[in-house]
Amino acid sequence: MAAPLPPVPVDNRSASAARNRLLPEGRVAGPMPWVIAIMMFLTVLAAAAGLGLGAGVRAMGADLAGRATVQIVEADQLARDRLAVSVAGALRGMPDVRRAMPVDQRALADQLRPWLGDEAVSRDLPVPALIDVDLTPGNADAKVAALRGVLGKISTKARIEPHAAFLQPLSALLASLGWLAVGLVLLMAVATAAVVVLAARAALDSHRGTIDVLHLMGATDVQIARLFQRRIALDALLGGVAGFCAAMLVILALGGRLEATGSDLLRVIGLPWAAWGLLLLLPVGGVLLAMLAARLTILRALSRAL
Repeated sequence: MAAPLPPVPVDNRSASAARNRLLPEGRVAGPMPWVIAIMMFLTVLAAAAGLGLGAGVRAMGADLAGRATVQIVEADQLARDRLAVSVAGALRGMPDVRRAMPVDQRALADQLRPWLGDEAVSRDLPVPALIDVDLTPGNADAKVAALRGVLGKISTKARIEPHAAFLQPLSALLASLGWLAVGLVLLMAVATAAVVVLAARAALDSHRGTIDVLHLMGATDVQIARLFQRRIALDALLGGVAGFCAAMLVILALGGRLEATGSDLLRVIGLPWAAWGLLLLLPVGGVLLAMLAARLTILRALSRAL
């Protein structure tokens, strides 16, 4: 029977050096931080787009849900003016109406002048009289239907249209784009995890000899995985912060452009304070995702190698 082999002396300095050589020790170790920076840049932009569009849809819906316009379609101007005064008075006496204000004809002509020219102010042009109506809070559709019935009894030439009906296709488009942005964020998260998995496997294969030495020195799979996890977490943090800062610059620049347009429709697409907080959590989530993906990948690979 052969004599047992003597125990292998463990040199703590050698073990420490082996651990330090397990992964590159530079501030930017290989291409992974740059790839994560690009992923984080796109993720933050997609998340900001989704949050901004969602806030815009909610603001648009809240602003337009209780508003409507009454049109007085009458070719004769005197009859149109009398009917407009009568309808406005009737609307002000209804419990579902909070405010009924006739639109000034000169203001309406200024709105039409870019398309109709000076003919927009001509008395011969039968421009309908308009009355802006603000409804009381509640079921706007039911109230508009009730007002339509009342106006039909006053005159068949008085028509009411809710503002939300005009912008419903646009609101649906913005909502669809918001969900598309959410899908892109999820895809970016999956792509980031895939990049971390590939980087962890590549590092594991390139340092297989060092890992065998660490096993001989008594290191467990969890301890080895922790080395990969710490190195990849640092790379993910550097790349995530770089991508986040670049995305913030782009978001602020685009926000300034939207404000410069002077369009009330575009201004509703903005980021509330809660959305900024969610964006700040993305780099933290990216680091946690990278750490989890690296840990699971290394532990699974080491368990299969045994």
